[in-house]
Amino acid sequence: MTAIPMKKRRAKKRDVVFPIVNGVVLCILMFITLFPVINTVAISFNDGIDAVRGGIGLWPRQFSMEAYKSLLSDKLTYNAFGISVARTVITTLLNLLFTSMLAFALSRREYILRKLITLAVVLTMYVNAGLIPNFLLIHRTLRLSKTFWVYIIPTMFSCFNMIVIRTYILGLPEALAESARIDGANDLRIFWQIIFPLCTPVLATVALFVAVGSWNQWFDTQLYNGSKKNLYTLQYLLKMKLATSMNTTNAANTSVDALAATSASKSTPVTVRCAITVVSALPILMIYPFLQRYFVTGMVLGGVKG
Repeated sequence: MTAIPMKKRRAKKRDVVFPIVNGVVLCILMFITLFPVINTVAISFNDGIDAVRGGIGLWPRQFSMEAYKSLLSDKLTYNAFGISVARTVITTLLNLLFTSMLAFALSRREYILRKLITLAVVLTMYVNAGLIPNFLLIHRTLRLSKTFWVYIIPTMFSCFNMIVIRTYILGLPEALAESARIDGANDLRIFWQIIFPLCTPVLATVALFVAVGSWNQWFDTQLYNGSKKNLYTLQYLLKMKLATSMNTTNAANTSVDALAATSASKSTPVTVRCAITVVSALPILMIYPFLQRYFVTGMVLGGVKG
């Protein structure tokens, strides 16, 4: 008679202890994850000369906006921001459109060449011509250098994203397309009115991949539009500003000269680098909450199946 109440008390004790321990562990992990982010924001709002001393935690020791002023005072920054936004939006929309259309075509079992085309597309993931042939193709053959379209045309399709979307479409009931075809709908109408709306989770996931990659890209600007300031992307411009700030500091012969050289602006490479990180990540952080609910679903349902 006493054994049963003892077991119940032990079970109740475990039910109370586990949530407490679990909550403490999760809070510790959350703090470990968020500390570098908050610390970066704190350093970006700190005085540059004071930040060189180090030891800044979760709050600025000497509040200053000089790092952001040095980044945002140039009109070229706003033009570069517009170029990056336009590039990200156009690339994401076109990539989703063309990639999903090809994924739908290759998911149709009645399409005879679907296996051959899929093999040819997948091979491009493993066999790459390299940087120089790609540069010659874009610069000499396509003549896209020093134009805005160099950001758009080479990125309108992604093989990996096509495989993810194709796998998701293959998981949809075939009866949907068959019933629509019986009612007289053609393939374009089936794709646009039936398949495309049902692919919202995987399309949102792919859109996040494409948008983040396009927003963070700067190397193509250096290769093809390095001489066109009006076509600078934000990431490339911020990279140049950081390099300029570091060169200014390194030009000083001693630490005293370095402090004197940076005392006018009160911004140093430490604060500039953190401010660049905040400015670069902020737009993506603002978009992510709207796509987060689709992210896990899209990855699970669109995962490559064996």
